[in-house]
Amino acid sequence: MLGGALALTINDAMAKFLTQSYPVGQVMALRGLSILILLMVFLFFINNLKALKINSWRSHFLRAGTMTGSTVFFVTGLSFLPLADAIAIAFIAPVLTTILGIVVLKETVSWQRWTAIIIGFCGVLIIVQPTGDAFKLAALAPLGAAAFGAARDVITRAISISENSISILFSSMFMVALAGFFTYPLGWNNLQLDHIWIFIVSGLLVGLAQYLMIEAFRLGKVAVISPFKYSSLLWAILIGLLVWNDFPSKYVILGAIILILSGIYLLRDEVNGGGKNR
Repeated sequence: MLGGALALTINDAMAKFLTQSYPVGQVMALRGLSILILLMVFLFFINNLKALKINSWRSHFLRAGTMTGSTVFFVTGLSFLPLADAIAIAFIAPVLTTILGIVVLKETVSWQRWTAIIIGFCGVLIIVQPTGDAFKLAALAPLGAAAFGAARDVITRAISISENSISILFSSMFMVALAGFFTYPLGWNNLQLDHIWIFIVSGLLVGLAQYLMIEAFRLGKVAVISPFKYSSLLWAILIGLLVWNDFPSKYVILGAIILILSGIYLLRDEVNGGGKNR
């Protein structure tokens, strides 16, 4: 999860850069196509195309649908918000994932963990500031991405028992790319040659990140794995500062700290047996 978070944050920075020149759908389509081509070439050379075998089409469709929704909302948010702000708002995802893990996967929970979940939600409210003129409509995009992302992570955990990580990655990225290509009639911009390598590297990074995260959820409990996503904020602040000279506001930092502390408690409580009823 730590490796996936790093790769995904660098990819997010590239996606934000690309949205300055191309519409969201075009970025999704070309980046997704890059991932699919790279994955197919890799599987061909290692003679392992059978890794694409799908046992449950319904499960793959559900996971791919939530992945598509998460991508649409998050890339849209990146086009309007600073990188660290978008990622900080999306930090509600591990909290939502924990809740879904409890409801859908029947993972048990103590009242202490419920308290941590509520505190984490308060952290999001501090970041978004949902009152008066301070409220940012653009903040709804990463919030939507977080909701879809939470559903995606729980589905990933559920289907990873019978489906392998490569096939899950391929089916999800195929739907993301397909959704992006459907936006072509809305108008795409001419592709600049010096941006081709960015699409390719971005595709490689998001493919690597998704594979690592799928493996993480396959090998560990949702409540344990999810909080490690918080490491992406440090990279987001650094990249945003170096590339766009953006530094998050005091509200973003405070809310992010609260979210991170709640996530760390969820992790610590799970490791110490908090997953059992008390």
